[in-house]
Amino acid sequence: MTALWPYLIPPSSHGDDSLCAVGAAGHRVTFADGSTALDADSGLWNVNLGYGNPRIAEAIAEVAQHASYLGAFRFENSYARRAAEDLLRVCGPEHYDRVLFSTGGGVANDAVMKLARIHHAVQGQPGRNLVVALRGSFHGLTFGGFALTGEDLGQRVYGVDQRLIRHVTPNDTAELGRLMAALGSQVAAVVVEPVLGTGTLPLDASFVAELGRLRDEHGFLLVADEVATGFGRTGSWFASESWPGLPDVLVTSKGLTNGACPAAALVMSHRVTRALVEHDTMFAHAETQGATALACAAISATISEMERLDAVTAGRDVAAWLQQGLAELVERHPSPPTSPASAASAPCT
Repeated sequence: MTALWPYLIPPSSHGDDSLCAVGAAGHRVTFADGSTALDADSGLWNVNLGYGNPRIAEAIAEVAQHASYLGAFRFENSYARRAAEDLLRVCGPEHYDRVLFSTGGGVANDAVMKLARIHHAVQGQPGRNLVVALRGSFHGLTFGGFALTGEDLGQRVYGVDQRLIRHVTPNDTAELGRLMAALGSQVAAVVVEPVLGTGTLPLDASFVAELGRLRDEHGFLLVADEVATGFGRTGSWFASESWPGLPDVLVTSKGLTNGACPAAALVMSHRVTRALVEHDTMFAHAETQGATALACAAISATISEMERLDAVTAGRDVAAWLQQGLAELVERHPSPPTSPASAASAPCT
């Protein structure tokens, strides 16, 4: 047993050296018991360029010496300005306008819900306060993100307030249409992941198209939670860049710093920022460690490395190679057919 209380591990497993990482390089992680593992998950889906990238490490080390803490709490800093420009460049400045930095995906989703509500309030629609998400989705474990999450992870036990949240079935355009017909004038935003939860359920093109159509009809903000899907993980910089109607807000984290620093960002469209700028509205969201020089240097260095390595193209090549290998494996080792008798006698799991 150690003094550390780790995330999402039962107390009976605390202090297990086989779960205690002591180092990582490239794609392998070393544990305190001497074992090593190939990290097929890229950390928590965020170490897209591998552990110990020297250019990212050098950028962080330089800023740690010369600007160890420069934040954006009632100030700006040049590193955050540069990182915002770099991020807009890869997202598309013709559609996106400004960047609000955060420290993690859950906190960023908390900010998204506040942003959507103030966006409508300054335009004389304070009654737009409902936020819609999808069943089975994951948007973090902070109180706001936890409320938005569409998977039952014990929200009631923790007293999470979901009174202003609605969930609909993913890819069910009829259910989404019924909700909007009933409550469309009260909806501030619809927040969706292009690929839900743990990466097993992509949104259908028809559902995405309907989201855009309903956004135009009812006026809510469409938010793409790309915390997990951003930075090349679906074969493009961001999965939503191929949507027929681009989102009003894009949320990114994880690969944003290659896992080297805690950071997230809300990339806001011209539509969103125009409403706040016209009313000179100060958005009530700030974080002590948000937009620090250290994190923003890591963001700029990560984007630079992604471009230098042409990492998005490389990711598509690896995906094609992996798909071919899996197909060949299935062909060589097909699953045996299951007889009705054996299926009936199989234990339920």
